[in-house]
Amino acid sequence: MSMSLPPIFYHCFKTPLPYTKALVLQEHIHAHQLLSRKTSHHHRDYLLLLEHRPVYTFGRRQLESSEEITLEASRLKGLGADCVSTKRGGETTYHGPGQVVGYPLIDLGRTSPPMGIRDYICRLQKTLEAHLLEAHGIQHIPSEHTGVFLGPHTKVASIGVQVRHRLTTHGFAMNITEEPLAWFDRVVACGLTDVKAGCIARASSTAPNPSSISVAAELPGLITRFGRVIGRDMVELDVSAEGEVEDAIRAIERDAVEMDPWPRTPMS
Repeated sequence: MSMSLPPIFYHCFKTPLPYTKALVLQEHIHAHQLLSRKTSHHHRDYLLLLEHRPVYTFGRRQLESSEEITLEASRLKGLGADCVSTKRGGETTYHGPGQVVGYPLIDLGRTSPPMGIRDYICRLQKTLEAHLLEAHGIQHIPSEHTGVFLGPHTKVASIGVQVRHRLTTHGFAMNITEEPLAWFDRVVACGLTDVKAGCIARASSTAPNPSSISVAAELPGLITRFGRVIGRDMVELDVSAEGEVEDAIRAIERDAVEMDPWPRTPMS
């Protein structure tokens, strides 16, 4: 894929975001990209990197069993987490502090020929696998399931995407610190009954101790490897500039800073 394609603009959020507000932001950017593509052909592609406040999300294949989801959501809210039904692929998963979430909002039709969805998902997986190996000396193991596994029963990263009009939303999540693990233990994540969540902090061969691992330290390497695997230059978004997307990002960051603290561990 040629680097002559326009760059992908990235932004790293410093405060964990509520899942619903990040979902609204994705939809806002998707609509803006679609309109810009129709009117000017100069639409931008983005990569948003962030942590979420504690939240359990349900995938679109679960929406048919809405009564079961209602009961499960009630239980999970009792732990202190939000619960949200989404249109991404996959089943129940958790997002929260200590986990990096990546939302690539890119136009798969920019390449010639257009990038297929399977190829795109494969590239996301290769990005995460490359980061584990190059930054931490962690070798993943192949799996029949989507996502990145450290062993037959240990999953460190998940992938769930949605593509409409060749424009992507949702993306990937990778556990960095140990903080997400207690939350994952309260659900059957991704419908895999014999699989537990792992994290970089426990598996890294390059870190002196687990407490030396942080989400912020992982971001530069992830950005570089994402650009390399997708085949695009990466440019930091100037969120102080005037623009519809920049305005929306500033607004969600202001709201996140003003919110009450979140529970660091499950409440019951």
